[in-house]
Amino acid sequence: MKPDQPLEPHPVLPEYYPDLAQRPAFVRGLFDHTARHYDHVNRLLSFGSGSWYRRRALLRVGLRPGMTVLDVAIGTGLVARQAVAITGDPQAVIGLDVSAGMLAEVRRLLNIPLIQGLMERLPVADACCDLVSMGYALRHVADLNATFREFHRVLRPGGVLLILEIARPAAPFKRALLKFYLGRLIPLLSRLTTGQRDLQTLMRYYWDTIETCVPPETIIQAIRAAGFAEAGCDVEFDLFRAYFGRKAGGAEPADD
Repeated sequence: MKPDQPLEPHPVLPEYYPDLAQRPAFVRGLFDHTARHYDHVNRLLSFGSGSWYRRRALLRVGLRPGMTVLDVAIGTGLVARQAVAITGDPQAVIGLDVSAGMLAEVRRLLNIPLIQGLMERLPVADACCDLVSMGYALRHVADLNATFREFHRVLRPGGVLLILEIARPAAPFKRALLKFYLGRLIPLLSRLTTGQRDLQTLMRYYWDTIETCVPPETIIQAIRAAGFAEAGCDVEFDLFRAYFGRKAGGAEPADD
């Protein structure tokens, strides 16, 4: 597929919305309605290890003090919190999200610049940041090719892209176990511990988008096609994926 052609991360899921045109409104509404409970369900998902994993991933791609970060699909700021801790400067981390509800949650927790906008059309200047990060939201964009081109555009020469995701395991047993855990147990626990039906729907949707997402190889190819000089993916436990890309030019960061 050519880089200027749309590349959807997964097909239409009619259980949640009738056609592609309705997907953005569905996703935005779902996150608006569940924002205040999102950190709670994240703790259920990660068993409390999420902060450590995000911090390590940011350090591995070279984040350090003095760098500027654009955290796309910031959610409640789970990645941004670690970026602020590493850079030591809240003003060096900019958060963007399409959901007003998620941005409202971030404002309660972090004093950083925030922007409401689409990932496929970032409302920021060219070459404005050293690192673009995205945590577990790649499955919610409308077009992977357009999104990666935007990420490339806003990075300075030598800038780095980091995308954290969960991918369907290759091993059948692990896949079945994850389907039960994310597709059934977590949605049920989310509903029981919060009383919110929308949160149960969110977690079912979370798994369904993982199960139907394009394969990791397609994502890496799309990152390269967007113009990144380097692209790859670090895999842990046949489940957690840290996609990365580096824009050509500039000096590469020194190892810590």
